[in-house]
Amino acid sequence: MTSVVAQAHFIFGLRTGVSNNLCFFDEQTVVFPCGNSCVCYNSVQRCQRFIPGSEKSQGMRALAISANRRYLAVSECGEKATITVFDLQHEQGRKRKVLTAGDMPVEEFVCMAFSPDSKYLIGQTGGPEWMLIFWLWEKQKVLATVKTGNSNNSVTQVSFNPYNNMQLCVSGTGVFKLFRYSEGALKQSSFPKVESINFLCHTWMTEERVIAGTDTGRLLVFESGDLRREINMTSKAVQEQSDSNSLYRQVEMKKIIDTDVDGGPNVLRITAILSYSKGFACSLGSGTVCLFEKNDEDSYRRSKEIRIPPDPYSNELPPAECQDIDTMCISPAEETLAISTDRGQLYSFSLSSLEIHKEEHIHFEFLSQPFHSKSITGLSVCIRKPLVATSSLDHSVRIWNYDTKVLELYKEFQEEAYSVALHPTGLFILVGFSDKLRLMNLLIDDIRTFKEFTVRGCRECAFSHGGHMFAAVNGNVIHIYSVTYFENILNLKGHNGKIRGIEWSLDDSRLVSCGMDGAVYEWNTQTGKRESESVLKSCSYTDVAFSSDCKTILAVGTDLTLKEIQDCQVLREVPADEVAHTAVAVSHSGRVVFTGTSSGTIRAIKYPLPIQKEWIMYQAHCGPITKMVITFDDQFLFTVSEDGCLLMWKVIDKDGRGLKSSRQIIHTEEILVTKSDLEEKTQNMLELKMRLEELQMENEYQLRLKDMSYNEKMKELSDKFTQQIESLKTTQQIMKTEMEKQEREHQKSSAELTVKNSKEMKDLEVSYSQKLIVEHERYQDLQQKNLRMQEDYEKQLKDAEERKVQSLQELMQRYEARLQEKTQLLGQCQEEAQQQSREFKEIIKQVEEDEERKIHDIQIKYEKKLHTEKEINTNLKGETGLMTQKFYSLQRQIDDRCTDINKLKQERQRLLGLIRSLESDIEDLKRQISGHEKTNQDKDKTISGLKKKNQELEKLKFVLDFQLNELKKQTEPQQDDIAEKKDRIHQLEEELMQIDQSNTQLKLAVSDLRLKLRTRDKEMHKEMQKVKDLETHLQRLKSDLHNCVGFIQEPRKLKDSVQTIYARYVPQTDGAEKSSVDEDIQRAFGRHRDHLERMVTSLKTRLAKSAEEHEKVYVKIMKENVSLITEINELRKELRLVRTQVKDYKAQLATFKKSNKSRPNSENGPKKETKHEDAD
Repeated sequence: MTSVVAQAHFIFGLRTGVSNNLCFFDEQTVVFPCGNSCVCYNSVQRCQRFIPGSEKSQGMRALAISANRRYLAVSECGEKATITVFDLQHEQGRKRKVLTAGDMPVEEFVCMAFSPDSKYLIGQTGGPEWMLIFWLWEKQKVLATVKTGNSNNSVTQVSFNPYNNMQLCVSGTGVFKLFRYSEGALKQSSFPKVESINFLCHTWMTEERVIAGTDTGRLLVFESGDLRREINMTSKAVQEQSDSNSLYRQVEMKKIIDTDVDGGPNVLRITAILSYSKGFACSLGSGTVCLFEKNDEDSYRRSKEIRIPPDPYSNELPPAECQDIDTMCISPAEETLAISTDRGQLYSFSLSSLEIHKEEHIHFEFLSQPFHSKSITGLSVCIRKPLVATSSLDHSVRIWNYDTKVLELYKEFQEEAYSVALHPTGLFILVGFSDKLRLMNLLIDDIRTFKEFTVRGCRECAFSHGGHMFAAVNGNVIHIYSVTYFENILNLKGHNGKIRGIEWSLDDSRLVSCGMDGAVYEWNTQTGKRESESVLKSCSYTDVAFSSDCKTILAVGTDLTLKEIQDCQVLREVPADEVAHTAVAVSHSGRVVFTGTSSGTIRAIKYPLPIQKEWIMYQAHCGPITKMVITFDDQFLFTVSEDGCLLMWKVIDKDGRGLKSSRQIIHTEEILVTKSDLEEKTQNMLELKMRLEELQMENEYQLRLKDMSYNEKMKELSDKFTQQIESLKTTQQIMKTEMEKQEREHQKSSAELTVKNSKEMKDLEVSYSQKLIVEHERYQDLQQKNLRMQEDYEKQLKDAEERKVQSLQELMQRYEARLQEKTQLLGQCQEEAQQQSREFKEIIKQVEEDEERKIHDIQIKYEKKLHTEKEINTNLKGETGLMTQKFYSLQRQIDDRCTDINKLKQERQRLLGLIRSLESDIEDLKRQISGHEKTNQDKDKTISGLKKKNQELEKLKFVLDFQLNELKKQTEPQQDDIAEKKDRIHQLEEELMQIDQSNTQLKLAVSDLRLKLRTRDKEMHKEMQKVKDLETHLQRLKSDLHNCVGFIQEPRKLKDSVQTIYARYVPQTDGAEKSSVDEDIQRAFGRHRDHLERMVTSLKTRLAKSAEEHEKVYVKIMKENVSLITEINELRKELRLVRTQVKDYKAQLATFKKSNKSRPNSENGPKKETKHEDAD
């Protein structure tokens, strides 16, 4: 087998058509189907774990995750449908159990659900059986089955009651049933009449309440299986009304069922519903999720609405927000809500940020990246950047970064994109559309066309490895263009059918192509001539590739084989099995060849090609693979399919290490940006900076105002609190005096009480001591009585035991005598029974002989009767033949009559319908006539009223003109005052500037002095360090002297120690001179320090004075500014009011003029209508 292995690394896409195709494993990990696998995606770390599907499956149908988030059930279609249960806590998703329906022929399981304790699993089979199967899944044991639907009533969802393992709910079109598992069977516990309602989803709210959503956008509430009420979806505050009267409730239920039948085509469908701790969430139409919160009164209130955001790059007619929501799920801690749509997109929303968002409409965010929603037609990689380009039938072109696993760019177009090719630099892209071939720039945030070529329906295109040329396919012709001059260099003609694959050689001197005509041609790109060819008309080729050394060609097609072609001959051919190869890719190291199949699997075949069927097969996609590419450093393999998924594989050896490539590729980070975009961004930056500066100035000004106001408030508050403190102190003193008085009184009363209590205690002790003596005497008497009673009872017990023994002996003797008599009787009875059995046998023999004789006689009689009846039967058969002929002829006549009757009935119904419609038309016309008459009367009244209003408005106009002139006269002097005050403000600002300059000069002087102080401080620290060193020196000398004192009695040692101390501590030079010099330095330093300190204090006082003066001037200016601003604001308000009044009056005049103009038209209108009515 091959030593090179492909390992699934990352996948972009979602598989639609799978029930419950999104669920949370933990707070950060979601599980969803993609291709032919289930993917565990960690949204924080951006890594994926794959759980591959089974080899013989025809596709996934449904998913289900257990309540403890440990087990995942996957149902797969096939000849015999299966449900596989995986353990998600295992790193590779270990397969636990495979469940089947037993002997029943089941093709698919439509939906599934785990029980709350994860022990049981239910699965709903598809048509025509529609059986619900109940498993104890760990033992693979079917506990019960029940039929839930039929061809007209299909089931869409099944679920367990989260509070009860044994109760289930099943819903679908005209189906809503509750089952309970008891006594080894599933028994239906409710029978609601819902045949006309199409249920799309349901969820359990409490132990007995279920809320179900319909295809007409209605939420129905079931309590213990019975339809009770409907949740109103139109209003914000959703109220539930439930009446106790049973008759009224039945009428309401009939109304609910009847209204559900008459749902229009534009009704919002509820496709998914989910319950959580605060209430429930449900999809309301396309792209919208509504959150409902539970109220105190057992009702639900519509709180928020979350929508799918519109796509700014989309040009589709149905926009992104019009997607239907397939599945909703919530994380275990209820922090994030995730949804999947019918277009294969995943969105999420953080529920923890709900309180922050005050808007009514909130938008989802993409869970990972926006995926393709239709078949991917093109795939390409470049050399200089870690980019992959894909094109799809969903009109989009997407650029993916396989290092960061992020979608870098994407754009949607008006036409379908058939092919795509990335330039080796990664700065340009070539896309083939139905009308043209477009060469585009990959800008920082856009894909922009800069050259178009007249190549229609280009299904294949590719850049040369040097990037100076590109090849594009138009039907059966290959056009080669120059990238620098955009000229058509060559046209390669020779194929008779459509070309399906092209590839350049490494030196760009040759090009290989394959087509549906069964031809593989190798072209010279300089001369345009064919260098080699291989034609096999029985095979239509789908893809072609050069080998790593470009000496041979590898091709795949419909004959299910992989061919290696060299010099117009097939060198090797890998035999095939039942699946056809659709795509091929060769590693640049030349060790392995990868092929994609029509079933979506990938095969790794060693190179040179083997003669036998030797390959490693991987489960990849759920549709035919359209394209596959290997990166230039042999690290990754990319595959795309008709299922709309892009799958990234890591190419490694068997030891798990990446392949070593001879090429060293360095990825660059250059990005194209147009000059206009740059200029726009710089302008935006400048505008934003200006705006920032303005905002900063405004904020500073407002902060200063606030500081002023807050300081005033602080003063007021401090005054208030000081007054309160003084008042509290006075009250405290009063309270203290009162407390002292009360304490004195309390001490007196307590002393009196203690005296009284002591007297009472003495009296009680005397009385209780007498009572105790009496009670003790009584106790002694009772003890003596008790002893006597015990002795009497012991004597009586002994007598009773003796009597019992005697009576037992007597009874034993009696029963033994009776036993002997009974045994004798049994012996006699047995002898009599034996005699009777002998007699009975003789009687049986005689009876059998008599019966045999009677049977023989009866047999002869019945044989005679049979013979006669057979003759009669033959006669009757002839008669019945005639009668059947007559019957058939009569039945034909009856059928003809019935058809005539049905035709007549249909005509009668049609005529009745016509009559009813005509009657309704007549009634409508009568209503219209009466309405027209009323409108005419109303119009006459309004005309008269408008005339009066017109007169009043003319008067008002005259008054307003006079007021306007007066207001203009008043505003002119005020504007002059404003101009003068503005000049005053400018003068004050100039003064402020001068004060700021003086402040800056003072600050500079202070900074210089501080620097000088720091230098002096450093010198001081050095001197202090010297002092500390001398102190340590002294301590050491003292310790050495102390040690020397110990040698007083030993003179030699004492002498040696004194000498060592002298040598260690006495320096060579004169110390007196040094000390005198040090003292002079210290004195000079002290004088300088005193001088500097005086300078600093004088400067501080000056600074304080200047700051106080500055603050006073600033406060004056601020107050004047505030007063001026208030005056200006008041004047502006007056001007606005005057302008609004003028506008209102002008609007009233305009309406009055319009009413005058429309008056003659309104008078002519009714006359025309009456003429038409007369004509009818």
